[in-house]
Amino acid sequence: MSKTYVGSRLRRLRSERGLSQQEMAKTLGISASYLNQMEHDSRPLTASVLGRIGEVYGIDVAFFDPQDEVRLIAELREALLDEDLDSDPAASDPAEISAMVHGHPAVADAMVNLHRRLRLVSEQLAAVTSGRSDPGLRGSISAPHEEVRNYFYNRHNYIHELDVAAEDLTSRMRMHSADIRTGLADRLEDVHGVNIVRRVDLGDNVLHRYDPEARRLEFSAAMSPGQRSFRVAAELAYLEYGDLIDQLVAEGAFTTDDAVKLARQGLANYFAAAANLPYGQFHGAAEDFRYDIERLSAFYSVSYETVCHRLSTLQRPNLRGVPWTFVRIDRAGNMSKRQSATSFHFSASGGTCPLWNVYETFGSPGKILTQITEMPDGREYFWISRTVERRAARYGQSPKTFAIGMGCELRHAGRVIYSDGLEIGSEARVTPIGAGCRVCDRPNCAQRAFPPLGAELKIDEHRSTVSPYMSTDR
Repeated sequence: MSKTYVGSRLRRLRSERGLSQQEMAKTLGISASYLNQMEHDSRPLTASVLGRIGEVYGIDVAFFDPQDEVRLIAELREALLDEDLDSDPAASDPAEISAMVHGHPAVADAMVNLHRRLRLVSEQLAAVTSGRSDPGLRGSISAPHEEVRNYFYNRHNYIHELDVAAEDLTSRMRMHSADIRTGLADRLEDVHGVNIVRRVDLGDNVLHRYDPEARRLEFSAAMSPGQRSFRVAAELAYLEYGDLIDQLVAEGAFTTDDAVKLARQGLANYFAAAANLPYGQFHGAAEDFRYDIERLSAFYSVSYETVCHRLSTLQRPNLRGVPWTFVRIDRAGNMSKRQSATSFHFSASGGTCPLWNVYETFGSPGKILTQITEMPDGREYFWISRTVERRAARYGQSPKTFAIGMGCELRHAGRVIYSDGLEIGSEARVTPIGAGCRVCDRPNCAQRAFPPLGAELKIDEHRSTVSPYMSTDR
């Protein structure tokens, strides 16, 4: 840490706390000029100052991890390589982008967000001009969902205010893991006068339905106890923390009514998970069990996927869990869920990497597969993947099968039980992967499906290569 320059992070911390340089310097026991030099990267952040920052402001070391900028660097580079922008190829130079992100992270983030808005507007325009839209359709089908995904993605999938509120609720009710479900249902009925009914005639497509006028919550008989408790907690979120949810949604600056509704739903669902699996208790169990997902699933009587969801949110300052990336993929390669507390970058152009072992799990249903991967920037990740199945509710109905992938930086692998017996050091078997063919510039990849963005192709009629897309600099 003695040679770590974190000026932009220090300025951000000071701005978030509403402090002047003089005020912050005083609390840290250093001079204002010394703080000014650190904020402008003229002096490095020392271990002693870092320790004092942790004591005074409760900031985790990870806040100053320079590698945490990797994701923003990848996103900005992908935006600048967008063919529709017709930008100068020199603008996508990795060194220039890295310097931009390090020195002006807020500007870089704004540029990435502008590019996302451009993509969404382009999709909406394409939907209208191709005849796939009608006057009642607000934008393309994917646009609202992408906005909400990016909202959680930018917050590293941790919403502090909601997480703390959910844990406080369960603490005030003095509930333990064995009676959380009963306690949440009792609160919904006793405090809010909601009648909870289990029905067998809701039809094949409806799992639950809440009527706010009649104060009646109906469940399909096909729902498990865990699913019912989740929905109960989500309705409690609307009833007791609606103002907080509205405030968080307003901060997202969503562009359509559909995106606002999806964001409200996503935040209520976040609260529900946090209420059923309170942070402190769940974090302790996860650490004790060394992130054994199946054991946690059995301990809390919830699904494998639910545990993975909650593990990906354990990023509370001073009580962080392993920072996970969580993905859910179907057999066709569609990524229906993606959440990340890491710097792992999901490409917005094209599909993901076929060398990623999350796709192999469909050939071994129910079996956990492990993989060590390396991204083009040299960062290594440890992945565990497994299929999950939602069984059909009746004869003739198709079941749902997904692959769940959980990844963390390789430096955290020793904390995870699935790394036992694996070679982690220099002799480890590492698979080079990328965020997607469009943004991956690895040469000679036999699995490449598209040429990399911004690359000038070399086409030789009298020469064949491992990859069908070779650039002029290979």
